Amino acid sequence: MTTPYPFTAVVGMDDLRLALLLNAVSPAVGGVLVRGEKGTAKSTAVRALSALLPQVGVVAGCRFSCDPAAPDPLCPDGPHGNEPTVHRPSRMVELPVGASEDRLVGALDIERALAEGVKAFEPGLLAEAHRGVLYVDEVNLLHDHLVDLLLDAAAMGASYVEREGVSVRHASRFLLVGTMNPEEGELRPQLLDRFGLTVEVAASREPGSRVEVVRRRLAYDDDPEAFAARWEEQEGALRERIAAARALLPEVTLDDGVLHRIAATCAAFEVDGMRADIVMARTATALAAWAGRTAVTADDVRQAALLALPHRRRRNPFDAPGLDEDKLDETLAGPAAEPDAGEGGEGPDDDPDPGSGGPGGRGPDDQGPQDPGGQASGGAGDSGPSEGGVPAQGSPQAPERPAARAWEPFRAKVLTVPGLGEGAAGRRSRARTEHGRTTGSRRPRGALTKLHLAATVRAAAPHQRARGRAGRGLVVRADDLRQATREGREGNLVLFVVDASGSMAARRRMGAVKGAVLSLLLDAYQRRDKVGLITFRGRDASLALPPTSSVDAAAARLDSLPTGGRTPLAAGLLKAHDVLRVERLRDPARRALLVVVTDGRATAAGGGDAVGQAARAARLHAAQGVASVVVDCESGPVRLGLAASLATALGATAVTLDELRADSIAGLVKDVRGGRTAHGGERTAHDRITGQARRAA
Repeated sequence: MTTPYPFTAVVGMDDLRLALLLNAVSPAVGGVLVRGEKGTAKSTAVRALSALLPQVGVVAGCRFSCDPAAPDPLCPDGPHGNEPTVHRPSRMVELPVGASEDRLVGALDIERALAEGVKAFEPGLLAEAHRGVLYVDEVNLLHDHLVDLLLDAAAMGASYVEREGVSVRHASRFLLVGTMNPEEGELRPQLLDRFGLTVEVAASREPGSRVEVVRRRLAYDDDPEAFAARWEEQEGALRERIAAARALLPEVTLDDGVLHRIAATCAAFEVDGMRADIVMARTATALAAWAGRTAVTADDVRQAALLALPHRRRRNPFDAPGLDEDKLDETLAGPAAEPDAGEGGEGPDDDPDPGSGGPGGRGPDDQGPQDPGGQASGGAGDSGPSEGGVPAQGSPQAPERPAARAWEPFRAKVLTVPGLGEGAAGRRSRARTEHGRTTGSRRPRGALTKLHLAATVRAAAPHQRARGRAGRGLVVRADDLRQATREGREGNLVLFVVDASGSMAARRRMGAVKGAVLSLLLDAYQRRDKVGLITFRGRDASLALPPTSSVDAAAARLDSLPTGGRTPLAAGLLKAHDVLRVERLRDPARRALLVVVTDGRATAAGGGDAVGQAARAARLHAAQGVASVVVDCESGPVRLGLAASLATALGATAVTLDELRADSIAGLVKDVRGGRTAHGGERTAHDRITGQARRAA
């Protein structure tokens, strides 16, 4: 719609509105990452903010929005002299999740640069967003290399485009706002740190607030212009307050006492690096300016910490977000903090300022599950499937036991899918990608993006005499250009099939199993995989978590996993077959890795050959070439070797819990098809160990 929803008409969302306004006052704060469930007005609030920003003056005809008062001396459209000034509204530029690198940073025409010697550059979204707002919806779904480019430009205030030795640089300073639904996957901690502030948003559970949200939205949808007119007075007042705060900002002072408070707070929460200290200082300064003060108070520091630190204390996706506010208050009041920098004036008003009240929904720190004693070594010492009062397999359905806690995760060995894929960029299996080492060349299909210079010269060289340029320089034509082909890594779909039956229900063993799966989940997070979780117990299998990028959601389902009952292994494998079939239709390029966590035992609901049924289900996966690995959880003095037999039916490698450890010498698991030798025969465990020792030597 052409008429944006008024910012002051947004109901609640105090933290979100305050964080956006602080960045409007001081863009140096570094932007906002908005985390929350779907349907919580994240996008509406961001779009509404752009209408509040003051107009900007730009050099007429400059595609890079240079400021007439201080034009960029290196502007590709410059140098600028006495061009007229044009005033226009601040832009809000949206970056689509599926955008290409050229769309983001701009495209350099290599063909014209080589053939004509002309540096032709088409600006991208980073140039368009200069001196405005760059909004990235679902930033967690953006490819990592695009996020890196985006955040580098935000940090440096400039964008660089390099193509085969030809470079273009232009200014790119903008207010960066990203939104994400944590259920769809997390950003890496290194990327989280690049956002200045973060806020968590959730729909109100108070009926009165929900009614008001619906009432206002329906009124806006019926007549946007009339609805906006009713809020114009509040919008005007907020614009004036933003302008006044911007003017006051240079006069706000930070003395040593305030800086000591900030440093003590960052140290107490053990955040990495110094960016948190700098962001807190800038945020506290913006808070003071927003309140109309020239001195920063302890309350400003506290509010700045609640906005700037929650995402920086996360070390892995299983850490709970948020800050322990009691610890924060204790730190600010402790002896490490110097006296307050100034007398505390009152904080921001309630309306139109959304900054009143502390951030809601922030719980105490949760450091995750701890090792109850021992390591995930395969559960040696467990006495078998009936340990701890759990009925042996084959008995009637047993009551559920309390869920066993996962043991401490460890660094897992790399499991990969064989062959060469073409899936989404990641860090697991080999694939043809846009980024990586150059492996060859081909003719361009569409626009040329990565020139293979040597191949281009070889293609052009035989034609120089015919082109009349023999001995007088190289003539390159469009038909000579060659695109570089590159090999990198892709992310895969890692589908876990976990046995939660009575044969696995001994608490010590199940804790070790959960710890191993948790370790593999952490590895999947680091390698940018999608994950899914199937569990089987009792009479059937269930899809505990449909394939998703949210490994913390998988960890949460795993933590509460009940155990006990029969072992319908065949049902688990057939459920996995159905899930993989649907996922192949949704994303044919993403290859799957099936991880079956079991001791290999099986029972059938109506009797019959349960092991044979499981083998037949396994052969379905083998026939479709699904890459698989079986994590053998069998323990105790008597071992049946059923998991190894299952691995043979799957065409997979069987590894023990101990062999999953990256520092284990019990076996090397580099490839899930590594259980076969080059001549096609089966490798024994002795062969794998010997091969590992030989390579290490």
